Amino acid sequence: MLLFFKKEALAFFLLGFVSILASNIWNRSTFIVPRPTTILTDRNGVFLAQLGGGPAGYGYWPVGAVPTRVAVAILALEDRRFWDHPGVDPVAVARAVRADAVSGRRVSGASTIAMQVARMQNPETRTLGHKILEAATALVMTARYGRGAVLRQYLTLVPFGENTHGIADAAAWYFNRPVADLSWGQIALLSAIPQAPGRYDPGTPRGLRLAKARAAVALARLQQQGVIDAPTYQEALADLAQLAPPPAPSRPPDALHAVLHIASVAAETAPAEHLQSTIDIALQARVTAIARRRLDEWRPYGAQQLAVIVADRRSMGVLALVGSQNYSATDDGEIDYAMRWRSPGSTLKPFIFAQALDRGVISPATLLPDSPDSGTEVENADRRFLGPLLPEQALGNSRNVPAASLVRRDGLEASHRFLAGLGLDHADVPGARYGLSLAIGGMPTELDRLVAAYGALANDGVWRPLRWYDGQPEPPARRLISVGAARTVTLFLSDPMARLPSFARMGSTEFPFPVAVKTGTSQGYRDAWVVEFTDKYIIGVWVGRPDGEPMDQVSGATSAALIGQDILLGLYHDETDGQDDGSFAAPPGTAPVDVCAQAGAAAGGCARQLVAYLPDGAAPAPAARRTGNLRIVAPLDHSNFILNPDAPAGLAVLPLRVAAGSGAADVEWFVDGQAYQMAKAGDTVDWPAVPGRHVFVARDPFAGTRSTPVYVSIN
Repeated sequence: MLLFFKKEALAFFLLGFVSILASNIWNRSTFIVPRPTTILTDRNGVFLAQLGGGPAGYGYWPVGAVPTRVAVAILALEDRRFWDHPGVDPVAVARAVRADAVSGRRVSGASTIAMQVARMQNPETRTLGHKILEAATALVMTARYGRGAVLRQYLTLVPFGENTHGIADAAAWYFNRPVADLSWGQIALLSAIPQAPGRYDPGTPRGLRLAKARAAVALARLQQQGVIDAPTYQEALADLAQLAPPPAPSRPPDALHAVLHIASVAAETAPAEHLQSTIDIALQARVTAIARRRLDEWRPYGAQQLAVIVADRRSMGVLALVGSQNYSATDDGEIDYAMRWRSPGSTLKPFIFAQALDRGVISPATLLPDSPDSGTEVENADRRFLGPLLPEQALGNSRNVPAASLVRRDGLEASHRFLAGLGLDHADVPGARYGLSLAIGGMPTELDRLVAAYGALANDGVWRPLRWYDGQPEPPARRLISVGAARTVTLFLSDPMARLPSFARMGSTEFPFPVAVKTGTSQGYRDAWVVEFTDKYIIGVWVGRPDGEPMDQVSGATSAALIGQDILLGLYHDETDGQDDGSFAAPPGTAPVDVCAQAGAAAGGCARQLVAYLPDGAAPAPAARRTGNLRIVAPLDHSNFILNPDAPAGLAVLPLRVAAGSGAADVEWFVDGQAYQMAKAGDTVDWPAVPGRHVFVARDPFAGTRSTPVYVSIN
C-alpha cells in the first residue's frame, strides 16, 4: 500500500512538472512585438538617434510580407532545410554532434531559424539545458504559427549590426530603401550579417570584406539551387563588389538630453519610421559651447551646473536644449536641469503684473508702494526702498514689495490658480503653501515650464506647450492673458530705462534690438535665471548647483543673462548694428503718454519721465489733483478677508496703518464715510472687522488732505 501511494505521488509530481514545463514552453513560443525603431533627425534632416523600446534599448520594424528574394537568400545561409523540418533539423543536429565529438569542442550549434527566434525572444546562457528548451520552443512555435510566420518573425528580430534589427530596418539603415527595392547584391550582403553581426559588420573595412565573402557564398548557392540564372549571378557579384554602405551616423554627444526628452515625449504616441525634431543641431552645438565657456568663468564662485532652452517664438518649437554642462563629464551631468524643480526667483513677477492689469487692479500709470510699511512683511533683495513706483519701474527694477502687494490684492489662491494655469505649478497644490513669497521665488518651477509660460507673454497672451517634433500632439492653444496685458508687460520688460536705478545701462540685459528680459535670483544665490524673448526667439537659462548650496554673488543678471545675451547676439549677428524691425506691438486701443515716474501723473515739468500706453483719450491725472502726503498702506486696496468662524465674537480686527510723509502728526480715520478714530500718524489702529464691503480714508485734520480711498471686502 505504501508503495502505491509513493508511485501515485511521483505520478502527480511528474504530471505537475510536465504541465509547468509545457506552459513555460507555450509562453516562450509566443511571438513578441517590440516597439518599432524610429530614426530621429534634427529639423534639417541630420541624424540624431534611433529611438525605440526593444530589449536592448532600440526597436524593430515589422516586415509584413517577406519578399521571396530575401527569404531564399537568408535560408541559403541560415537554414537550408527550413521548409522540410518541424523547427529542429535532425540532419543538422547529427552533423553538429559528430563535428563536436571529433574536435572535442563545440563547433556547430545546429540552430534553425525557429531556434534562433526562440533564443532572441528569451536570451539565455548557452548550456545544454537551455539548448533543449530552445529546441522544444522552436517545435511548438513552428506548429503553432507555421513556417512562414516564423521566418517573418526572424526577419523582424534578427540583428544586422550597427544597432539595427530586422531586415526592414537594415534596408533603410544601410541602403535607404524599402526591402522590396533591394538588389540581389544588397540582399546577399545583408543575409551575410546575422550569423555574427560583430564579425560581419559592414561599417568596418574588415567586416565589410568578410561580409562580402559570405554574401558571395549565398549567391553561389542561389545559382546552384536554380533561384538565379548565370547572368543574374554575375550581375549580382558585380553589384556586391562595389557596395560600400556609408558609415553609420553617430549620435551628437551634445544633444543627448534633447534626444532623451524627445524620446520620452514621443513614447506616448504611435511609432513612426522617421521623426523630425525641432532641434537645430548646429545651433545646439553653438549654444552648448557658449554655456560651457561662461560656466567656467563662474566655477570659482560656486556655480556648477546650467540649463538652456532656445525656442522659436511663433511655433514654440525647441531649437536647442542644454540639460547640463556635459552629459558624461560628471556624475550629475546625466540630470536634465531644464526639467528640475528649482526656485525661480523673480522670473514669475511679469505674470503677477499681467494678472493685475487684466483684473483692473492697476493701470500703467498706477503708483505702487515700495516702502517698509507696505503691509506685506516682504523685503527687497537689496534691503532698500525706492518709494512709489509705476508698474513698469516696479517690474523693471524687480522690486519684491510691489509684487507681493499685487498678490495680496489679487488674492493668494487666485494668483496661484493663474500661475498653475500657465503650467508653472500643479493645480492641486494650494497657494497657501507659498504665501506672498509666491511672487518672489517661493514657488518652485522648471525651466521648460517657465519658457512655455513666457511664450504666452510673447504671443499676445496665448499659451502653447513647447513643441519637440513635427506632428507632436498638442492640446488646444489657450488664451490666459489678454492681448493688452501681454503687450503691456512685454513693453515693460523691453524698456532699459525702466530698470534704473537697480540695473545699470549697457549691461547683460540690454541689446541693440528690442528684447524683453527678466532675470531672477533665488534666496541665497542658489539659482540664477533669465528668460528673454524677441520677435523670433525665446531663451531661458538657469545657473546653479545640484546640491542647492549658495553661490557667491552669482545672480541672474551677472550669469544667466550673459549666456542669454551671447546666444541672442549670435542669432542676430548680422543685425547688431541697429535694427528697426522686431519692435514689440503696442496694446490695442492705446496711445503712448508721457508719465511722471515720481508721481504717476502727467509729465509736465517732471524730471523723470516714462512712456505709458494708456487707452486712447485717457491721461494720468495732473499732479495738482492728486492726494496729499497720506497713503494707506494697510489694508491694501481691493483686499479680500475671510473671518474665522471659530473665533470668539469681537476679537477679529483689521489693522489700519498710514504712510504720512513729512509734516503730518495726527491722522483721522474714516470708515464707510463715518469718522472712526484719531491717531498719531505712525500708529496702527485696530478696527473691529464686520462682514461687508467697506471703504477706508485717512485725513490730515490740519492740512485738510486725504488719502486715496481703500476698498476692502470681508466675508
